[in-house]
Amino acid sequence: MTRIDFYRYAEDKLHFACRLAAKAYEKPARLVVYSPDRSVLARFDQMLWTYQSLKFVPHCMAGAPVAAETPVILATEGDTLPHHEVMLNLGDTEPKDFATFERLLEIVGTDEGDKARARERYTFYKKRGYDIKINEVEA
Repeated sequence: MTRIDFYRYAEDKLHFACRLAAKAYEKPARLVVYSPDRSVLARFDQMLWTYQSLKFVPHCMAGAPVAAETPVILATEGDTLPHHEVMLNLGDTEPKDFATFERLLEIVGTDEGDKARARERYTFYKKRGYDIKINEVEA
């Protein structure tokens, strides 16, 4: 069963997502970064290019020819995914295929709307019996 980690109170969700992607790459773990909004993935892609000045996190879109060999995949609804180890959800609702992954990462921002949407996702997962861990975001 998928293990779910919530990271609470990230000041900048995309910046924290870059941190999680870099950590996954260093482990190494294969990561799918999901959002139903392609513009969110485009901003995340740009941030990954500049996140660390001395390191690079290899990443590409799910449909790219090198996706099967790339450790970090950016995906939206309906994309064919080359691996199912860890998913990072940048959407407001639970991803449709999250249960096919070993782990799911959820980031909760500091604004009340984002917290409310995260509580709805938490309740959805909890009612279905998923193991959920809550982590505090450290600066």
